[in-house]
Formats: sequence, structure tokens, C-alpha cells
Amino acid sequence: MKKWMRLVCAALVSAGLLMTLTGCGKSTTPTTPSKKIVVGTEASFRPFEWRNEKGDIIGFDIELAKEVGAEIGAEVEIQNIPFDGLIAALNNKNIDMVSSAMTITEKRKESVDFSKPYFEATQAIVLKKGSSPKNLSDLKGKNVGIQNGTTGQDVVETLMGNRDPHIKRFESVLDALNTLRIDGLDAVVADKPVVQNYLLSNPESQLVLLDDNSFVKEEYGFAFRKGDTELQTQVNEALDKLEKKGKIKELAAKYLGEK
Repeated sequence: MKKWMRLVCAALVSAGLLMTLTGCGKSTTPTTPSKKIVVGTEASFRPFEWRNEKGDIIGFDIELAKEVGAEIGAEVEIQNIPFDGLIAALNNKNIDMVSSAMTITEKRKESVDFSKPYFEATQAIVLKKGSSPKNLSDLKGKNVGIQNGTTGQDVVETLMGNRDPHIKRFESVLDALNTLRIDGLDAVVADKPVVQNYLLSNPESQLVLLDDNSFVKEEYGFAFRKGDTELQTQVNEALDKLEKKGKIKELAAKYLGEK
């Protein structure tokens, strides 16, 4: 090989080696989450989850789920599903987690596993102004609206029997409350933070909230498929970190006005 050819080859080899070494340096490509969590919710439960004027699903649960995803390095995809179909969607592997103000109950624990609690709530009764009921027991024989699959449904069915024709079932609390406004119901039983938000947002509704001391405290948690301990553990660890940072309190103040 002629000398000039040897020099050219040496230069090319050196250039190739330089490129290889450069490639070993720090990458300038933005990092992306290593996995994705598909989260199911029912987006008519304001202030926990609802659609804004742009059609985006927002709310306390949604932002908290995204904060959890950021802590564990996962992209969070939100899917809107009727509340009474969320557990089925989870167990059919259509979603990975439920974030929908779902109360932790023994009955639900038979079908799913839960995270540690992240919010405490209770039920409340909504009536038309001037209505006669003074407590939960007074609703017997009245037309009472509930949302399918909720603990509000459990409370009313325990009081009246699950086949009582006076129990009127809806896919969303919003539908039940709007029906109450037009005199289609005598009362609605639902989660207190949700009906409080509705009354604040609709001061012209002529509806009032009635507390009852018989309602027990409820705790919300994220739901997982039975045996999905890896995701459950990661989410619990993320909730611990967010709690220590004060992020959960920050979100409660933002969406529920709680301090």
C-alpha cells in the first residue's frame, strides 16, 4: 500500500475512534419515562375528576396520579370509564390502576387491592330547599338518587333494601343532582366534597346539603389488580414521599379549598 494511502486509512480509523468515544459521553437526548400506567377514572366527580372547557380530564385525583407517576418514573395515561365499570376494566387488564375517589371497603377488597388511603370523606344528603327530611331515616319512601357502584348506593340500599323502587340509579352524581333540581327526585346521597362543590358552583340550584351523624368516615385509595404488588408498593412509596413534601395537602387546597 502506498504511503499516502496508509496515512488516509490511519486518519479514518482515528476519526472513527473519536466518534465512538464521543458516543460514550453524556447523551443530549431527553430522557423519557421507563413505563406507562393506564389509569381509569369517571370524569364527572368534580372536584376529584372532571372535564374542563377544553375537554381535558383534570382534578385532585388526576393530578395526584400524575404526581405519583412522576415519582416512580412512569407516564400516566387517563381513561374515562363509568364508575361501576372501573373494577371490571382493571381486572380485564384494560387499565392498570383506578384513580376515581374510590372508597376503600371490605367488599371491594374481595376484587381489588388498594393503596394506602390518601383522602378522607363522608356521605351527605342533598335536598330541595324547604324539604322535610331531617336525617337519613326520613328518606324511606322517598325517591332517592344515587350513583351506580358507589358507597352512596350502599348506604341507601342498606336503609331501603336494594330492590326498593324508590332508589333511582344514575351513571353519575351530576345526573342525579340535575334530576333533583327539576323535581325528578326527593333527595340525592353522595360523597360530601362532591355535592359541596356542586352547590358552590350552582348557587341558583335551590338545593341544600344535609349532614347526618350516622354517616361513617370513608377513605379513598388507588385500586390495583389483585396480586399487582409491585405497582402497589411503588405507588405507596410515592404517596409517602408526596405526603412528606406536602404535595397532597397542596392539591387538597387547590381543588377542595382545604388547608
